[in-house]
Amino acid sequence: MQKKHIAVIGSTGSIGTQTLDIVAQRPDRFGVSVLAAGSNVSKLTEQALAHRPELAIIADESKLPALKEALEPHGIATAAGSKALADAMELDSFSTVVTATVGYSGLEPTIRAIRAGKDIALANKETLVVAGELITRMLSTSTSSILPVDSEHSAIYQCLVGEIPETVDRLIITASGGPFRTRSPKELQNVTVADALNHPNWNMGNKITIDSATMLNKAFEIIEARWLFGIPVERIEAVVHPQSIVHSMVQFRDGAVKAQLGIPDMHLPIRYALGDATRIDAPERRLGIADYATLTFERPDTERFPCLNLAYRALAEGGTIACAVNAANEVAVASFLAGEIRFLDIYRVIEKTLDTTSFIATPTYDDYVAINAEARAKAAEAIKTLN
Repeated sequence: MQKKHIAVIGSTGSIGTQTLDIVAQRPDRFGVSVLAAGSNVSKLTEQALAHRPELAIIADESKLPALKEALEPHGIATAAGSKALADAMELDSFSTVVTATVGYSGLEPTIRAIRAGKDIALANKETLVVAGELITRMLSTSTSSILPVDSEHSAIYQCLVGEIPETVDRLIITASGGPFRTRSPKELQNVTVADALNHPNWNMGNKITIDSATMLNKAFEIIEARWLFGIPVERIEAVVHPQSIVHSMVQFRDGAVKAQLGIPDMHLPIRYALGDATRIDAPERRLGIADYATLTFERPDTERFPCLNLAYRALAEGGTIACAVNAANEVAVASFLAGEIRFLDIYRVIEKTLDTTSFIATPTYDDYVAINAEARAKAAEAIKTLN
């Protein structure tokens, strides 16, 4: 079997490090050509020395001298900044890009990778949240393909293998409910950053863990599913499943339901995507009967978690609404993590931002860039008006 060479965007984060775990386990199957990280130069250096890519990129340009000093004596080229990352997507030395970065920053390199005909192992859900219509249009005329890495979308993809698309009735995306599933709205008024980061099942980065606590991540996953699988939003629903064993389900027109089960570990969907939707032997613990002795499901409480409704608003109104939601959320979550606003203020900031940000019904890429910038500015203004 021919060895697959990959680029990993966001290599020092949770998905990136787990991707490199798999590469290290199967050097006969995978090699690394490009590694890219945000600002963690020491971790990126460590990864580059272990995996020997041809190029290591740091987004924080102030960290380039340290990266260059550490890696260039070993024959590893270095670069910095968003332009260098986007340009690297056109290198001929790899065929697949793992987009493991968080947030809007994943959009431009994904677009450049599609233009270059690369396959995408997509963990950066914001790419499809912000510009799903544009990405879908680009893929229709490209040799690129997308395999989802998110556990929920990987589960749906696996359930759809061998099925006729027209027989799908609905997609059911599971949610753990996060750390505040049983908290009352009154109790949520005073939760701390530490409380919000204490996820009961998953070990993730800070930003996505907060998105899980607000359930905005589930809203984003509904939007992502609409673009990945071409299913209308009214046939996509979220259900709370506290055990995080059933990763998602598909119901068919004859009433049958297929589900994908597994322990809450991202190595499985990453490995499945890297293997082009094939099964690769794994060293992780197997799902045992004790794991699924009790599986429970409940409807999400949208009064407690109003962010979930933003998926349906964004897809109903279309245009740049989802782009503005994502931008406002990134600003609000950063402010919450910094201790500047309260947990419930995150939704308020998003609402205020949507009320004041321009709307473009049929956006181009440049329109998405402009709305992203405008919404971030409006969100910063909204934060100043709180309290």
